[in-house]
Amino acid sequence: MTTTAFITHRDCQLHDMGAYHPEAPERLTAISDHLIAQGLDSYFVYHDAPLATLQQLHRVHTAGHLERLKRASPELGIVHIDPDTAMNRHTWQAALRSAGAGVKAVDLVIAGEVENAFCAVRPPGHHAERATAMGFCFFNNIAVAAAHALAAHGLSRVAVVDFDVHHGNGTEDCFKGDPRVLMVSTFQHPFYPYSGTEHPAANMLNVPLARGADGEEFRSVVSDLWMPRLREFQPEMIFISAGFDAHYEDEMGGMKLLEKDYAWVTEQLKRLAEECAQGRIVSMLEGGYSLSALSRSVAAHIRVLAEL
Repeated sequence: MTTTAFITHRDCQLHDMGAYHPEAPERLTAISDHLIAQGLDSYFVYHDAPLATLQQLHRVHTAGHLERLKRASPELGIVHIDPDTAMNRHTWQAALRSAGAGVKAVDLVIAGEVENAFCAVRPPGHHAERATAMGFCFFNNIAVAAAHALAAHGLSRVAVVDFDVHHGNGTEDCFKGDPRVLMVSTFQHPFYPYSGTEHPAANMLNVPLARGADGEEFRSVVSDLWMPRLREFQPEMIFISAGFDAHYEDEMGGMKLLEKDYAWVTEQLKRLAEECAQGRIVSMLEGGYSLSALSRSVAAHIRVLAEL
């Protein structure tokens, strides 16, 4: 059995963008309840997410971006950053915890205290660009974590893998042209944020999939395109933007993945990590809005990480 850290924080459930918003606090409750119901909760090493520091955030975000968000943070009520993305008085703290979770995960994995880690956090991160909050995201959690591995731990090559139904435009914005980072992704296209297909940088392997794409198509992309490129790159650590909204039951998108597909891709990435990255994986929650499908998919993903 592999030692897997489960990193979260109660602050992440205080961020609330209003009634009926799909990116709701109940997402984290559904995950934890399902893990308990399945008897999985006792197998992980639990850690509270720390607050990310400004230094850690500045590696991927502009000072102006942080200042604008801090100023926008309301004392009462909800303030909209864009039509989909809003802050309440707890959002700033929750976003710092979400980014800090990835930093903590990197530190634990590189120190050898755990072999891999899953961060159950919200708000998610992969749409947050260097200078822009959007798509439910404020700080780019996975980018902050990957940049921390490079800057604080001296790694020379890291890979970011993103299988969310939406393109991780923010992560691409943070790392485009950086030869130390290879990003591979699948996403429904055409679909929000309508990016990822126009002249991507050489270190970006973006594979758009049509609405209705199923597990067989997804697996072909992973086997035929992702894995050869990842093996050629030989990452020293693998970061997963683990969005589960490409699930068949998730009405946010129109793809048809199932839990078994998420388990399978995790197996491929775990094997690769064992080959070239000393088993080091940090996975961070992104999308997934059907609570039942989300909780089952997360369980399938971290069962593989922990070898349960």
